[in-house]
Amino acid sequence: MALDSSLGGYDYIVVGAGSAGCVVARRLSDDPAVRVLLLEAGPPPSGFWMKAPAGMAALFQSEKFNWRYNTEPVPTLRNRRIYWPRGKALGGSSAVNGLVYTRGNRKDYDQWAALGNPGWSWDDVVPFFKRAERNERGPNANRGTDGPLTVSDPVIQPSAIFEFMKAASRCGIPVVDDMSSAGEAGVGVLQANILNGARQSAYDAYIVPILGRKNLEILTGVHARRVLFEQQRATGVEFQQGDQLSTVFARREVILSSGVIGSPHLLMLSGIGNGEMLQLHGIPTRVHSPGVGQNLQDHFSVHVKALSIPGSSYNMNLIGWRKYWQGLQYVVTQKGYLALPSSLAAAYFRSSPDVDYEDIQMSFRPMTFTFDDSGVAAVDPYHAMSAAVYRVRPDSRGEILLKSADPMQAPAFHPNYLQAPEDKQAMLSGIRQMRKILATEPLASLILSEMAPGAGLQTDAQLLDHMELHGKCAYHPVGTCKMGTDAMSVLDERLRVRGVEGLRVVDASVMPNVTSGNTHAPVVMIGEKGASMILADYAAMNKFA
Repeated sequence: MALDSSLGGYDYIVVGAGSAGCVVARRLSDDPAVRVLLLEAGPPPSGFWMKAPAGMAALFQSEKFNWRYNTEPVPTLRNRRIYWPRGKALGGSSAVNGLVYTRGNRKDYDQWAALGNPGWSWDDVVPFFKRAERNERGPNANRGTDGPLTVSDPVIQPSAIFEFMKAASRCGIPVVDDMSSAGEAGVGVLQANILNGARQSAYDAYIVPILGRKNLEILTGVHARRVLFEQQRATGVEFQQGDQLSTVFARREVILSSGVIGSPHLLMLSGIGNGEMLQLHGIPTRVHSPGVGQNLQDHFSVHVKALSIPGSSYNMNLIGWRKYWQGLQYVVTQKGYLALPSSLAAAYFRSSPDVDYEDIQMSFRPMTFTFDDSGVAAVDPYHAMSAAVYRVRPDSRGEILLKSADPMQAPAFHPNYLQAPEDKQAMLSGIRQMRKILATEPLASLILSEMAPGAGLQTDAQLLDHMELHGKCAYHPVGTCKMGTDAMSVLDERLRVRGVEGLRVVDASVMPNVTSGNTHAPVVMIGEKGASMILADYAAMNKFA
């Protein structure tokens, strides 16, 4: 796509059409008098696997739709480079993720507010969650039913997930009816962003229904290079599309929604970041903001896998000739195993009595797959089930650093997984709790033997060794442009970049602390709340003009 020169300029430029950017562009353009430009580096979504919910594994290595990042060598993980898939398409990572919808714990947001971010408590954000969603279970105090984003139950609910829930309950984890929306901990069935058997990304939900709007323009294949300024006010964006270098200007604001990697990178390239690092790369410092790229948090994941009795797992339905039957069934009915999200149930518990509230998530699935550090995944050719175990509020913090002043070169990612001793102890507790659940009826009757970490690994040292050799990221990085009031806060509580005017960040990078669960739903909420604040601030500024 190319710029329509007849439009005569824009009120807002949104950089990044991901889980937050699509929301922001939609809500700002709801006013027909407002002109919005949405820039996206990737292409429009297309193809079978961009619709089938089970396509996540196929999309992990897509050169077309995935940035296919890798971290720098992680010292705490034997210097392994960890694969970081990030969506590169309209819809961003919501176009390639596992589709699980869960908001995290209500205490997460109360903590955000306590850190100097008024307006971000659980009670403050629930209206924006509700505004976003169309939950098929119907309305209640927490759920919405009139929003663009579908929240649905799994089309198939294998009996094994209920055996898992019963076993977890007998291990002291209470069953929660509304795992996805209530902000409560326990064990329950997960909902997902799936509409009539098809993936519903933020682009599908928010932008596709209004593509005919004359006041919203979308450019794809665009790589933003830097934010443009007059004095200390953001006025536009310089971007590259193919071999062509262009500039566009915004009358009101520039909004960065490029994600936990893209937004801090673009700030640095624009002279906002740690002044010493910027000078090393020959970038003049506009604002010394040492928190840009810092505070990186992600969920570090370890898989517990177990061989199970025939009929307890759906692995065999996804390999050999049966996978073609599943494909045909999906094409004809939009149902079957290809219509399922990455995880069907989850349990939360405290790793220690000293933890304020539940900090371990176990995402359960009655199937297994094997993938290597490159991200290549394959369904296992035997009956088995698994759970991804991770600490949802890690103490370890990483950083994103510039490698070069060249905007086309990705920055360096240092996630520092397991750097904090507390994370190691919590993960050990999580693995042992998952083993306890596997050994508890009625789930125990389905289990033949533990495959990973393996029954032979029992001591702390053995399990830590396994984590260092085989642990992965859970694809939930956040926090690199955090909001707050301390010296490392990049944004204020209204998501405005400190030190300049007319520039905000609205995406996962604004979180001061990662939420206790999958992060797509919170990022959509951030998009809703961010857009509302942008419009409210403009209205307040012009009230007496």
